[in-house]
Amino acid sequence: MVGKVQNQYQQWDTLRRIAETLNQSEDVRPLLQMVLKELLQVTGLSTGWIFLVEDEPEYTTVAMHHLPPALTTDQARPMCQGRCWCLDRVWDGRLHKAVNIMGCQRLDDAVKYQWGDTWGITHHATVPLMAGGEVIGLLNVASPGKENFTNEELALLQGVAYQIGTAVKKTWLVEAQQRRAERFSQLDEVSRAIWSFRSEDDLLEQVVHLVATSFNWPLIALWTGQGKQLKLHTFSLDRKVTQPENQSPTESLGAVGKSFLQQEAILSTDELQGISSLWPDCSVVAAAPLSMRGESFGVIVIGSDHPRNLDISDLDVLKALGEHLSLAIESGRLEEERERLLISEERNRLARDLHDSVNQKLFSLSLNARTAKGVAPKENEMLHEALEDMEMLSREALKEMRSLIWQLRPAGLENGVVSALHRYGTRLGLTLEIVVEGVVSLSRNVEETLWRIGQEALNNVSRHADTDQVYLYLSVRDEKICLQIKDNGRGCVNPIGEPKRGLGIIGMKERAQLINGSFRFDSETGLGTIVEVSLPYTEGKEEDDEISTCG
Repeated sequence: MVGKVQNQYQQWDTLRRIAETLNQSEDVRPLLQMVLKELLQVTGLSTGWIFLVEDEPEYTTVAMHHLPPALTTDQARPMCQGRCWCLDRVWDGRLHKAVNIMGCQRLDDAVKYQWGDTWGITHHATVPLMAGGEVIGLLNVASPGKENFTNEELALLQGVAYQIGTAVKKTWLVEAQQRRAERFSQLDEVSRAIWSFRSEDDLLEQVVHLVATSFNWPLIALWTGQGKQLKLHTFSLDRKVTQPENQSPTESLGAVGKSFLQQEAILSTDELQGISSLWPDCSVVAAAPLSMRGESFGVIVIGSDHPRNLDISDLDVLKALGEHLSLAIESGRLEEERERLLISEERNRLARDLHDSVNQKLFSLSLNARTAKGVAPKENEMLHEALEDMEMLSREALKEMRSLIWQLRPAGLENGVVSALHRYGTRLGLTLEIVVEGVVSLSRNVEETLWRIGQEALNNVSRHADTDQVYLYLSVRDEKICLQIKDNGRGCVNPIGEPKRGLGIIGMKERAQLINGSFRFDSETGLGTIVEVSLPYTEGKEEDDEISTCG
C-alpha cells in the first residue's frame, strides 16, 4: 500500500514539474524541448522526440533529446523525413491513447541501412498529443533494452501528453491573437493609404503592391469583374508585382469565383483553381469580394503554401480590407459623378445666360438690320450691301449661338440619345436616316459621351460636307454600343488627300477613350465621311440610379 502511494506521489510530482515547465515559455519549440528533457529526467528514460502532425503526409519534428547516432546522422535527416508506423496510425485514425510500439520503422531502417549506432533501442512508447479532441502531435520515448511500458507508465505519459497538447494549443491561440492584433494594426495603416488615392485606376494599380509591402502574405491577387469573366488585374508573389490581365470564366476559378458570385469571404484549402496555375505550391487561399450597391465588381485574394499560415483572423483582415477598398472606390466614383453634375449645372447656367442675353441681342440685331435695309435709300448700294451683310452675319451668329446653347444644355436626352441626335440634326437642317438594332440601358456617362460625339459629327456634316443627307446607325453587340454617322458629301481631307485631324476629331477620340471605348474616323474626297465609336455600355452603370434607354 505504501509503495502504491509513493508511486502516485511520484506521478503527481512529475505532472507538477511538467506543468511548471510548460508555464516557462510561449514559444512552441523551446517549450517542447524543455518539457521533453524534464520528462525524460523524472521518468528515468533516456531518449525522446516530439512530432507535430498535420494533414497526411505533413509533420514537423519540433523536439529531440539524447537520440542515438543512427537517428542524428546527416543533421537528423532520419527524424525529419519519411513516414513511420506511429504517424500512419495517426493519419488513419487508429491512435487515440498511449501505446507500446513493438518496433520502430526509423530504428529498423537505421539498422538495415547502417546509419550508425542505435544504442540497442528497438522499441518506444507513442503517446498522442490531444487538444480539443484533435490529435495535434506525437510524443515518443524510449530507453536502451526497454521493450515494454507498464500501464502505469503509459498512464503517466498520457497525462503529460494531455498537458503538452493543451499548452501547445494555448500557445497557438496566443500567437493567433497576437498575429490578429498585428494584422489589424497593419490594416489601419493600409486603409489610410487606400483613402489617400484620388483615382480609381491608380488605386487598383497600387493596392496589391501596398498590401504586399505591409503584410507577409506570400501571394496577393486582385481580380476585377467583367460580366461572366474575371480579369486578373494585378498579382504579387513574394512581393514581386505583375499585371498579367488574363481573363477566365468566373465558374472556373474555385474559391475566387465563388467569393465573387456569392459576395462572401471564403477560406479554402481545396478550391484552388485559378491560383494553382499562378503558384503551384499554394495550399490555402482566402478571398474577399469587392462590391458596390449589392453587386460584386472584383475579388481580392491571398494565399500561402502552408494551411496553418492562413487562418480565420487573416480572413477577417482580408474582409475588412475588401470593405475599405470597395468604399474607397465607391466614394471616388460618387465624387466623379458630383463633379460631372457640377459641370452639367454650370453648362445649364451658361446656356441660360447666353439665351437670355447674347441670343436675344443677336436676334434684335438681325431685326434691326432688316428694318434698316427696308428704309434705307435704294440708290445707296453700299449701305444696302452693308446692311445685308449685317443681317446675314447676325443670322449666322444667331444660328451658331443656338447650336452652342443646345450643346451646353442638350434637350431631349430623356427620350434617348437617338431621339436627341435626330432632333439636333433636324435643327441643323439635316435629314437623318436612322437604323437602331438592340435596346439597352445606358449610364449617364455613356449616354452623354454618345451624345457629344454624335453632336460633333453632325456639326461637321452641317459645316463641311456640302450635303444634308446623313445615315445614323446604332447597334448593341458583344456588351458594346456602337454609333456610326455617315454622309456621302465632299469629304473632310487635307491637301494631300488624308483625313483631317482637327480639334473636333481629336476631342471625339478622347471622349471615347476616357471610358475605354474605341473611335474611327475615315474620309475620302467626294466619297463622304464616316465617324464610328464603340463604347462598353456597362461602363459606370452602377454609378447612377438614373439610367435611360437608347433607341
